[in-house]
Amino acid sequence: MIPVVMPIFSLLVGVALLLFGSGLLNTLLSLRGGLEGYSDSLIGYIMSGYFFGYFVGSFMGLKLLRRVGHVRAFSLCAAVSAATVLLHVLIVNPYIWIVLRVITGATLVILYTIIESWLNDQTPAEKRGQVFAVYIAVTLAALALTQQLLVLDSPLNFTLFAIAAMLVCVSLIPVSWTRLPQPKVTNVSRYSLRKLMRQAPLAVMGSALSGLVMGAFWGLMPIYGQRIGLDAGQVANLMSAAIIGGFLFQYPIGRFSDGYDRRIVLGAISALGFVVTLISWLLPIPYWMLLLNIALWGGAAFSLYPVAVAHLVDHIDSNDILPAGSANLLVYGIGAAIGPAVSGEVMQATGPGALLALFALSHGVYVAYVVYRLKRPAASVEEQPESPAAFVPMLRTSPAVLEMHPDEPLAEETPLDVAANQPFDEPPAPPKAASGN
Repeated sequence: MIPVVMPIFSLLVGVALLLFGSGLLNTLLSLRGGLEGYSDSLIGYIMSGYFFGYFVGSFMGLKLLRRVGHVRAFSLCAAVSAATVLLHVLIVNPYIWIVLRVITGATLVILYTIIESWLNDQTPAEKRGQVFAVYIAVTLAALALTQQLLVLDSPLNFTLFAIAAMLVCVSLIPVSWTRLPQPKVTNVSRYSLRKLMRQAPLAVMGSALSGLVMGAFWGLMPIYGQRIGLDAGQVANLMSAAIIGGFLFQYPIGRFSDGYDRRIVLGAISALGFVVTLISWLLPIPYWMLLLNIALWGGAAFSLYPVAVAHLVDHIDSNDILPAGSANLLVYGIGAAIGPAVSGEVMQATGPGALLALFALSHGVYVAYVVYRLKRPAASVEEQPESPAAFVPMLRTSPAVLEMHPDEPLAEETPLDVAANQPFDEPPAPPKAASGN
């Protein structure tokens, strides 16, 4: 493993530092907004601004990379991102924060795209599974650990914002220091959302649900914890519990789905999310049980998107994996932009418990949709193929992460228009199901 990681070590360190800074800022803004007296609905709109910026950044990234190259684009975006972090504490105004979140979303998606495309470019096809597994582990570890930085000081003070800005700035060092050649920038064709929905509706709806609940989680779970009386350390533990649950559950659930009908697995994942959030919403449970339930929910919620992507790969041509996956990522992004705004409005009207109620409702609706698809009398295009694609753990960061999708199962290896920076070796084409549903 060490010989595989060492050539890309600087890139992994860079993304870890970047996630430390951006992950801290995300939770910090929710807590600071609550302490400033902002309404839950307003905080929801602030957090939705990031995902609007994500769309903007997706369209800007290609032009920027072609104009100045990867290292300069990374330096530019990191500098802008660090400046916006500090502006949040220098100008404490919710409407200014919405604009700053849009800028942050645009710059961060370009930063993730640069690192992920670079990793893909530098990784031989036969080692892609190992690198992908390390990348996912680094990403989740950074997101979980950065939550614990909240205990260092109050969100009302300058300290945590300064730490977040410094972490983003320091991510420049390993990326600028690397002697790795910069990847080439090429185009990827568009893929019709209508065609995608026709080929694998459960994958598309699962990605939309995943975006909805995960957007609400990142944006409003800290507010939920704050509103029910948790201190900063307990809120940090709540966020970390969900991320750790996702880390522990994602791969076992995904590998299980390789041998069973993924439609049933998607339904079972959402059923678990439905049950644990419903219990947490309806019953007066102690703090330790809340942590346990949120960890179980995290295991389900973090697994939903990668299983949906695996289900999608089962039903498309291998040549369409990147454009179809990018279109599917767009669906996730739409859900993620809507989630915080809707959740904030409902929480404002009915109380903090509405966040868990919305999680339960979203999962429950998806379970019902899975049952509906399974009971269709005609043969469904989504029927599990005889030789399904191997599951790959994934996180939603940028479209370029789809390029890193390994060709082989991770266990055997030891794991819209976008800027695709290097064509990847195509995996064997999965059997195509008959169209018509």
